[in-house]
Amino acid sequence: MFDSLSDKLDRAFKILKGQGKITEINVAETLKEVRKALLDADVNYKVAKQFTDTVKEKALGQNVLTAISPSQLMVKITHDELTQLMGGQKEDINLTGNPTVILMSGLQGSGKTTFSGKLAHYLKTRKGKKPLLVACDVYRPAAIDQLHVLGEQIGVDVFSDRESKDPVSIAQRAIKHAKESGNSIVIIDTAGRLAVDEQMMNEIAEVKKAIEPQEILFVVDAMTGQDAVNTAKAFNERLDFDGVILTKLDGDTRGGAALSIKSVVNKPIKFIGTGEKMDALDIFYPERMADRILGMGDVVTLVERAQEQFDEEEARKLQKKIAKNQFSFNDFLGQLQQIKKMGNIKDLVGMIPGVGKAVKDMDINDDAFKHIEAIIHSMTPAERETPDIINGSRRARIAKGSGSNIQEVNKLIKQFDETRKMMRMMQDKNAMAKMMRNMPKMGR
Repeated sequence: MFDSLSDKLDRAFKILKGQGKITEINVAETLKEVRKALLDADVNYKVAKQFTDTVKEKALGQNVLTAISPSQLMVKITHDELTQLMGGQKEDINLTGNPTVILMSGLQGSGKTTFSGKLAHYLKTRKGKKPLLVACDVYRPAAIDQLHVLGEQIGVDVFSDRESKDPVSIAQRAIKHAKESGNSIVIIDTAGRLAVDEQMMNEIAEVKKAIEPQEILFVVDAMTGQDAVNTAKAFNERLDFDGVILTKLDGDTRGGAALSIKSVVNKPIKFIGTGEKMDALDIFYPERMADRILGMGDVVTLVERAQEQFDEEEARKLQKKIAKNQFSFNDFLGQLQQIKKMGNIKDLVGMIPGVGKAVKDMDINDDAFKHIEAIIHSMTPAERETPDIINGSRRARIAKGSGSNIQEVNKLIKQFDETRKMMRMMQDKNAMAKMMRNMPKMGR
């Protein structure tokens, strides 16, 4: 996401590298490249022009401190303005009402039904709510089936009526059912079309009028660029929705919708979808997105994802095992599983400052750990728990059983041993102090 835009902005700022001060000439040259980069990313022309005009005005009005270079100052101003362009700060979903009624809107294929499932999962697991999914797409039987499959997958009830062709009636009955069943949230998935049409708009406007939802969310496919922004305008004029959901931000998107939509419809982006899995949903933080666009990483989101998988009791047990030098391949495997639950591996690595650009052309897929897992699973329970017993003949058997070669097995065992030593050293304050004292000598 945003790789191409990040590269072009980086090149634009290089124009100011080595310059002693910010002048009208070098700023104009830099911002010409910035505007070009934004337009190439499919950002609305008026938005791109207004953005670069604001950055220019702020840049020329500032004195460059001796501690920073003109290019660093320009990056800072651009970062602040990108943050403002995307909304300034995160906007929470409105969960008032008993139950809270959330109406989903958007075109067919935008990811509306999938997002309804993700939102239900998010509200259930992270907010402790009891959601009810409602199938109000009366035209596409597959949409009803899809919602039932998603509901089963995440353990959330689904209300549907395959006989009825009246979405207003289905929605009203679903809310009545939610009150009786103690559901605190009702998420209504409505019909989409391949394009905006009058019938569709009238229908969803009628549903809105009948149920008076606390929250109306507009779901849009980020890969459609400016079309996404135009569609958002059409929906907003009829529905006056409360927030935008950008889906498919993990795809080969240029990011224009994320940068334009707030300015054009003056409604905040509330969530972004970053994959097919039910937990591939992130709250939208404008500042963090600006960090990522400018190649600064996103450590806060990385830490938050890690904390979601963090189990304090397990961590304490692991700490004791490390202290006694009993860290095993079973523990190692457990750590891998936790990393995998955090999301797409390349996306995670890209959140580390300075690493995003380095890995953008590398092929890092979610199968990266498969061969490691295969080797560990080929070990006997005793070998996994006591790695020191793995001799030459055992290594040959493990290689054969995992479909790898003995060099790969040796490499994994060596990496495991080094990891174990490092963990042990981190526990031993005296060893750490000794290592720090020896650091200057190593540089000689």
